[in-house]
Amino acid sequence: MEKTVVLYPGFAVSHFVPMMHLARALLDHGHAVSVALVDPAVNPDAAFRAVVARAAACMPSVRFHTLPLVEGTPTLTPDAQFVLRYLDVVGRHNEHLRGFLRSSRGVRAVVVDSLSVEALGVIKPLGIPGYVLFTSNAAVLAAFVQLPAVLAEAQTSFRKLGDAPVELFGLPPMPASHLFGEMLEDPESDVCKATMAALSGIPEADGVLVNTFDSLDVRAVAALGDPRCLPGRVMPPVYCVGPFVGGVGDEVASQRHGCLAWLDGQPDRSVVFLCFGSAGHHSEEQIKEISVGLENSGHRFLWVVKAPFSDDPDLDAILPDGFLDRTSGRGLVVRQWAPQADVLRHRATGAFVTHCGWNSVLEGVTAGVPMLCWPLYAEQKMNKLFMVEEMGVAAEMVGWQRGLVEAAEVEGKVRMVMETEEGRELRARASAHKEAAAAAWDDGGSSRAAFARFLSDVESRQARVRSGVA
Repeated sequence: MEKTVVLYPGFAVSHFVPMMHLARALLDHGHAVSVALVDPAVNPDAAFRAVVARAAACMPSVRFHTLPLVEGTPTLTPDAQFVLRYLDVVGRHNEHLRGFLRSSRGVRAVVVDSLSVEALGVIKPLGIPGYVLFTSNAAVLAAFVQLPAVLAEAQTSFRKLGDAPVELFGLPPMPASHLFGEMLEDPESDVCKATMAALSGIPEADGVLVNTFDSLDVRAVAALGDPRCLPGRVMPPVYCVGPFVGGVGDEVASQRHGCLAWLDGQPDRSVVFLCFGSAGHHSEEQIKEISVGLENSGHRFLWVVKAPFSDDPDLDAILPDGFLDRTSGRGLVVRQWAPQADVLRHRATGAFVTHCGWNSVLEGVTAGVPMLCWPLYAEQKMNKLFMVEEMGVAAEMVGWQRGLVEAAEVEGKVRMVMETEEGRELRARASAHKEAAAAAWDDGGSSRAAFARFLSDVESRQARVRSGVA
């Protein structure tokens, strides 16, 4: 009988793509893979639907099963209620997931997205081991599993603490303002309660796979293995199995993106790359500040521009008059999207201005590129803290905290990372992490070994179920 692992991915690009990399790893180790997927129509984001379709088309060895939308399911929109709606979608589809698992043969384990932990309540009563894929880093995981208890003890909202540090075991002091937005709401609000309940559910898994590698997250990995991290509860085994980087189906792209040809004509490590993720965009005022800063820096740049409320921004309208002409040759502005992983790996790319989404951070790390942090939403402010203080691969654009990064800071930080000794030190640490990332999945590497332990745990749990041992 086939050894099948069922994957239950999340409903956003940043959560779906790492799960597909996990699917490839499972296939490479002789497991069959089925993907149970809530109908992608739940998310109106065209990028999400496109990546799901691309995965289904380019991964013929994976069986994709779509769970039909339950009547009344909310549409996921990127606003303050996103997480609440997300958790609602998960709960509404528990019965469809249960039916799918009951009808499937040879299922050895189910791996769910980190925001879908409610589904563990469906999986484990069926006698199937249930695991979580945590698509951020080990430091954020260590914070998330501790924060429900910290909030309960605080007897006030995190928002009221402002920039006062929240003390978490095994982590640097974290300004309360840097926490996930939903955590800053009133503790009695529906969104805060639901978020904390979801985080509390992560340790209920039989194990947690994390998209990182041991040497990148040393302090947090040690903390997660220490009983003091989760007093009164037992943290399940944590498997650092990353880095899972790159898109899905990129290898079958019909043609090379034009920005890569432009990079071919630039000197080595001379280009600053600015890209802010699939959902990141800036106001027209902010776009103008970036433009002036880049122009005044004198450095080459490749900039992916998104404008709010527009899928096809008019660059002439939102950029300063004459900007494109004045920077022609040393700068390239691309609308909406660029092949980020390919750009970062290109020999001409010298620095990366990023929103600090974890997939983007890992792509920067595996390319050995120093970064400038400009967090926008979700756990990105937390990632920024770890990138700067723990990993040492980045510096911060501090203006984001005031709502506007001014041109002078853009210019100054670009010059710092490209011209100074501080920038060279960032590059050296990024280069060291690049080498460690490459070694993690080699024979004897930490992530390969962690993945082997995960598969061994799956088999041992199945053996206990078959023998009637709880």
